[in-house]
Amino acid sequence: MKMLADWSDRHSEKFQDEVLTFQHNLEKSGLFTDEALIALLDTHPSEQMDVCTMTDPDHPKFPNRFLTGDFRDADGETLLAAAKAERVFINLRKAMNIHPEYKALLDNMYGELAAKTGSKTFNANGGILISSPISQTPYHFDKTETILWHIRGIKRVYIYPRTQKFIPDNAYEATMTDKVNDDLPYTQEFDQEAFIHDLQPGEGLSWPHAAPHRVDNKTYCVSVTTEYSTRATAMKNAAMLTNATLRHRFGVKTSYETDGTTSRYVKSMFGRVMKKAGMVPDTTPADMVSFKIDPGNPNFVTDIEPFKRNF
Repeated sequence: MKMLADWSDRHSEKFQDEVLTFQHNLEKSGLFTDEALIALLDTHPSEQMDVCTMTDPDHPKFPNRFLTGDFRDADGETLLAAAKAERVFINLRKAMNIHPEYKALLDNMYGELAAKTGSKTFNANGGILISSPISQTPYHFDKTETILWHIRGIKRVYIYPRTQKFIPDNAYEATMTDKVNDDLPYTQEFDQEAFIHDLQPGEGLSWPHAAPHRVDNKTYCVSVTTEYSTRATAMKNAAMLTNATLRHRFGVKTSYETDGTTSRYVKSMFGRVMKKAGMVPDTTPADMVSFKIDPGNPNFVTDIEPFKRNF
């Protein structure tokens, strides 16, 4: 089955450099029906699953930040019902890699993409997102190249310029020592300069590396999100890691934006060395579980005494 329905020469020319939309045929695989998703939820490893709700949408800087939930007493049917109810967001990390039938689909997706773009084989990871009608993904950026393959429902996606106003170097650096959080400070006025698109079923979206973005669901949604690294993204992240370490350990205020080509290259090499040597500080906060999936609650979310995630 053909995965890329309308990929053109223009898509190949602008891929990774501009925001692009395209059509795909993932839904025709039959792997994203309710029945298929329930079976997947029942078999996916718990350590590769996140079930979240969101914080106050009116927070002045970090609206809709994800909170971790305990889903261990809920079967796949209950989890899918929770995702269809209100503010529940499910991320099945690496689902497209772990399960053979989904891995075959991922290989087809990126095999076609490699052939179309002339790129080398992508080493892609793919997760499946199942999210409630009013779920909102907070303002953030991805450390890797990312493509969103939308399958069911409607999502409104906001993508912002890659300037210091929207993603300042110190905010980018802060995420390099945090293995979980990639949220960025946000104000509503940013939306005036955003690319805004209502993503429809069967539509895909790609954008330049590290472009800040956020998502507002309009309905219950199912999507696949895939990520991969290139030499350019790896080098930039390594240089940012060096700057983050210099700032965190020695108080040195440096900036990727103002660094020259040689400085960026040297810092990239140094960042790789520091990472291998274990010299990079780890600022990742504890992942605290603060609610549980409760089918007795209409919105399936019941607060609990927080504890550090151990599953």
